[in-house]
Amino acid sequence: MRIPKLPLIITIVFVLGYSFFLVESGCKAKHEAPVDTSKGKIIYQCSMHPAIVSTQPGDCPICGMRLTRVEQSPVPTASAKKKILFYRHPMRADVTSMKPSKDEMGMDYIAVYEGEETGAADIKIPGHADVVISPERQQMIGVQTTEAAERALTLTIRAVGRVAYDPELYNTLTEYKEAVENQEKIKTSSLSGVRERGDALVKSAELKLKLLGINASDIGELLKADHSGSSLLLPESTAWIYADIYEYETGFVKAGQTAKVTSQAIPGAQFEGHVRTVDPILNAATRTLRVRITVPNTDKLLKPEMFVDVAIEIPFGVKLAIPEEALFNAGETQLVFVSMGEGRFEPRKVRAGYEVGGYYEILDGLKKGEKVVSSANFLIDSESRLRAAVKSFGGKKEE
Repeated sequence: MRIPKLPLIITIVFVLGYSFFLVESGCKAKHEAPVDTSKGKIIYQCSMHPAIVSTQPGDCPICGMRLTRVEQSPVPTASAKKKILFYRHPMRADVTSMKPSKDEMGMDYIAVYEGEETGAADIKIPGHADVVISPERQQMIGVQTTEAAERALTLTIRAVGRVAYDPELYNTLTEYKEAVENQEKIKTSSLSGVRERGDALVKSAELKLKLLGINASDIGELLKADHSGSSLLLPESTAWIYADIYEYETGFVKAGQTAKVTSQAIPGAQFEGHVRTVDPILNAATRTLRVRITVPNTDKLLKPEMFVDVAIEIPFGVKLAIPEEALFNAGETQLVFVSMGEGRFEPRKVRAGYEVGGYYEILDGLKKGEKVVSSANFLIDSESRLRAAVKSFGGKKEE
């Protein structure tokens, strides 16, 4: 009897298909069974439009910017999930809904969880409220913090100077020296008129020197440094440097401060000296003040009328300070955003002093060790203003 071939072929195909199904199911179960929720999920989000989220890299459909890779926090368990209070418009914080909705462009509303809402107690500065930002969003917008710490601050005032060639000061100094010598000769004269005239010549020469920024103590130093005064014409062992500082810098510069001088004509050379005098009268045309500096010139490299770069160093001492980018000027109010932990940032009014070397001196409002936001302040300030506005106007609820 002959066995039909068709049923045999069907049986073989069935057995092979079933075996393939078992192998495939086993592999699939092997890869999908141990779902690890301890690792965060990778998503791609627009830094300018946080509501734009994708599981694949690409561009934002609104602004065209490249989506930023963000690692979400691990999936929480059912007991750890917070209660959703309401849903917020992705682009307008004042528009909310009690149920999931979409905006005019089809984007989903953002869920606001318990603990992320703001209340009246969160508004400590008019127009600003506390802000709660998730770690994912902090990473996306580039939030960074730094500690308020005590730092040794040194202000450097830079100016263009020149090697002095000052016949006027030289002549006045010579006139003063001769008047003093003449006063010594006639001080024993029996004629009172002669003595009075000698005293008047000394006072007149001294007044001229004061008008040039040379006070009584500096006159003696000038004569001691160079008895002939010739260094004011041709620099010898000591060179005089004249530099002009701006009006707002005049309160910082004083005699005795360290000054460093360099010149493009002498590459690699640096001359260190000290401020000797500061003119008492401001130049009305340029709103500048002349500063006179002496530096060693033993090799006679500095020539009269040579232009130089001057850096005057002014120590401020150890002060509580924060980076300049951490201070936010909101009109007449200076504020910082203090990190309170768990993603909450508190706007706080501070009183800042001088800006020195990239840092602001803090006079009041912060304590040593408190963390303040040093980047993305503008975005956090915008969010703070929006939340304060929502609280002030009560929000615009949708059913």
